[in-house]
Amino acid sequence: VLSLARPPLPPTGPRTSLSLLRVSWIQGEGEDPCVEAVGERGGPQNPDSRAWLDQSDEDFKPRIVPYYRDPNKPYKKVLRTRYIQTELGSRERLLVAVLTSRATLSTLAVAVNRTVAHHFPRLLYFTGQRGARAPAGMQVVSHGDERPAWLMSETLRHLHTHFGADYDWFFIMQDDTYVQAPRLAALAGHLSINQDLYLGRAEEFIGAGEQARYCHGGFGYLLSRSLLLRLRPHLDGCRGDILSARPDEWLGRCLIDSLGVGCVSQHQGQQYRSFELAKNRDPEKEGSSAFLSAFAVHPVSEGTLMYRLHKRFSALELERAYSEIEQLQAQIRNLTVLTPEGEAGLSWPVGLPAPFIPHSRFEVLGWDYFTEQHTFSCADGAPKCPLQGASRADVGDALETALEQLNRRYQPRLRFQKQRLLNGYRRFDPARGMEYTLDLLLECVTQRGHRRALARRVSLLRPLSRVEILPMPYVTEATRVQLVLPLLVAEAAAAPAFLEAFAANVLEPREHALLTLLLVYGPRESGRGAPDPFLGVKAAAAELERRYPGTRLAWLAVRAEAPSQVRLMDVVSKKHPVDTLFFLTTVWTRPGPEVLNRCRMNAISGWQAFFPVHFQEFNPALSPQRSPPGAPGAGPDPPSPPGADPSRGAPIGGRFDRQASAEGCFYNADYLAARARLAGELAGQEEEEALEGLEVMDVFLRFSGLHLFRAVEPGLVQKFSLRDCSPRLSEELYHRCRLSNLEGLGGRAQLAMALFEQEQANST
Repeated sequence: VLSLARPPLPPTGPRTSLSLLRVSWIQGEGEDPCVEAVGERGGPQNPDSRAWLDQSDEDFKPRIVPYYRDPNKPYKKVLRTRYIQTELGSRERLLVAVLTSRATLSTLAVAVNRTVAHHFPRLLYFTGQRGARAPAGMQVVSHGDERPAWLMSETLRHLHTHFGADYDWFFIMQDDTYVQAPRLAALAGHLSINQDLYLGRAEEFIGAGEQARYCHGGFGYLLSRSLLLRLRPHLDGCRGDILSARPDEWLGRCLIDSLGVGCVSQHQGQQYRSFELAKNRDPEKEGSSAFLSAFAVHPVSEGTLMYRLHKRFSALELERAYSEIEQLQAQIRNLTVLTPEGEAGLSWPVGLPAPFIPHSRFEVLGWDYFTEQHTFSCADGAPKCPLQGASRADVGDALETALEQLNRRYQPRLRFQKQRLLNGYRRFDPARGMEYTLDLLLECVTQRGHRRALARRVSLLRPLSRVEILPMPYVTEATRVQLVLPLLVAEAAAAPAFLEAFAANVLEPREHALLTLLLVYGPRESGRGAPDPFLGVKAAAAELERRYPGTRLAWLAVRAEAPSQVRLMDVVSKKHPVDTLFFLTTVWTRPGPEVLNRCRMNAISGWQAFFPVHFQEFNPALSPQRSPPGAPGAGPDPPSPPGADPSRGAPIGGRFDRQASAEGCFYNADYLAARARLAGELAGQEEEEALEGLEVMDVFLRFSGLHLFRAVEPGLVQKFSLRDCSPRLSEELYHRCRLSNLEGLGGRAQLAMALFEQEQANST
C-alpha cells in the first residue's frame, strides 16, 4: 500500500488509473493506510502518535492583529539595529585569544596575525607587558603583570566581561603555535554549544590520577561559553589557592577543583588532532598522517618557520580543493546525461552557472576590447587610453594563465611561447565572473625542435569567489543632518516651494535634520537703499518657525560678485562643529526621509563622501504628459520619474543627470581636511583661480583620500530648469553645465519630433 500511495516515480498509462482507483478504495473504508502500515511495521502503535496524526489534519487559521497607534501620544521614531542578529541575540561562533610576551610580540605574534587573522571574526593578543605598543592591524590587551597565573586569570576575566555575550567558543593559544584556521573553524561549527567543554591535547598532571587532565597550552584549547560563565566566579579563589608556573596547568587545576571538568581530546565524534614539531624539522618534508591532519603544530621557534608551515598547509588545502572540484565535475558530467537537455545542457566550465542570456537588447552585456598596451573602453569616455594599474595586471595574469594551460595540456609533445596578443576581449557577467577571449600569436615547438607560428583563440573565465562583507565603519540613522541651501538672487522665487516641501517631508515627520539658508547677494543688491531680494524667503522661513514650534531655520547673508560653491561652503563650514554631517542641496531638490537616511548611511566620517545623482525631468514643452496606456497613438515613452504615482496623472519623462554634482553628503571634518590640503598644494593666486573652477565634489576627488561614492538617487526628482552656466567656471565645469542643460531638454524621440514639427512649420 505504501508503494502505491507514494511511488518513487509516477507511473504512466493504465497503471496510473489503477493505482489511483486502488488508493480510493482503501481510503473509502475510513482508515488511513499509512497509519496502519506504520503500526504493523513498528509493532504496537502508540496512541499518542495516532492522536498527533489526527490533530495534524485540522486546519490552522492565523489570527491577524491590526496595528493601532494612539493618535494622542506623540510620534516616536523606532530606531532599528544595524544587523538583524543584534535583535535576535545571535552570537558569533569563535573568538581566538593569543598569549604573547614582551620578547615575541613583534615577531611570533605578528606571524600569527598574518597567517590566521583573516580567518577569524575576532583575534586578540594578551600580554603582561605594561603599555605594550600594538603592531599595525593587531588588537593587544596589556594586563601589566607577566606572572603566568595572573596573565591567564586576567585574560579569562577580560573575555568574560567584554565578549562573554557575543561568542559561543573561545580558543586560547600561545604565539609559538601554528593553527590551521579553516579546520579549527570547521571543528567549532560541528560542536554543540549548550554544554561545558574543555577540548584540546590532554596531558596528565604529575602524580595525579588518569581522570585529572589538563589541556596543553602549546597546542591550544577550546572553552565553551557556558564553561567560561561558570568559571568566572572561581577565578579569584583559584588565583590565591593554586600555585603553578605554567598557565595551562593552572587553568586545568582550577577547572577540576572548582567545577570538576577535565580536558578531553575527543567529543561528539570530533577529534582534536595536534602535532609536535621536532627541532630543525623541515615542514616541506613532513608527510606523516598526524602532521597532515593536525589542527595545531607546536613548537614554532621563529616567524619564518611559521610562514613555511602556513605555505605547506595552504598547498595541502589547495590540492584538496582541486581534487574535490574534479570529483564534483565528474559527478556533474555523469548526471547531465540523465537530464532532459542531455550533454547540451552542460555549461563551461563544468559546475559554474551558464552565461547570462539577455531577453532584450537593453540587457546585452558588452565586450571591452584591449591590447597589451591600451584599452578601448575608458571611464572618461575617451576612445583609447593606456592599460595601467590593476587592469594591466589583470590582463597580464590572463595571458600567463592561458599560456600555462596550453603547455599543461599539450606537453611534452608541444611547447608554446607567446609572441604577442592579437586581440583581447573581456566582459563581466554578474552570474559567472570575468570572461576573456584572447587571440594569441604563438610559437609552437615540437619535440624534434621544429618551430611554427600559430594563431589560436582561447577563452578563459575568472569565476566569482566567495562573497565577503567588506569591513566598513559603523554608521547609524540617528545622525543629525545639516542641510545647506545656497540661494542666488535668481533662485529666490523658487525658495518658498522648497521650504514648503521641506516642511512636509522633514518637519512634519520630525526628521532629525536642520536647514541653513545661505543667501548670496550680488554687487547690485548689496548697496544701501536697494530692496532686499530675499525678503520673501525670510518671511517664508519665519512662517515655518511659527507653524512648527521649536524649529529654527538659520540663514546667513553672503556678498559675492562671483559665487563659488567651495567659497560658500567655506563660510558654512566655519559656523558648525567638525562632526557635522552636511547635505549640500539646491533649491530644486526635494529631500525626504529616505534620501536623508541614505545620506546618513553612505557618508562615513574619515572614509567616504556621497554625491547622489538626481533625476531631472525633461522640458514639459518638448516632452508633454504621456497618454494613458492603450490610448490611440500612444507610443514608446521616455523613462518616468522613479516612484511616480500613476494616480496623480501621467508623469513627464526624464533622466538621471550625471553631469550635475550640486548635491552632496559629507562630514565637516573631511571637508576641512580636503580644503587644507588644497591650500597646501595651491598657494596665492593659483588657489584663487582654482576655487572659481572647482565644485565641492572636485575638492574631494582631487584633494582627499576618501572614497567618493556616486550613485543614482531615485528619491531626488527635480523639475525642469536651465542651470546658469557662468563663464567664470573652468572649461570642464562649463562643458558639464552646458551638456546638462542640453541633455535635459528631452529624449531623442521628443527632440526628433520637435525638429520635425519645426521643419514642417518652416516649409509651409
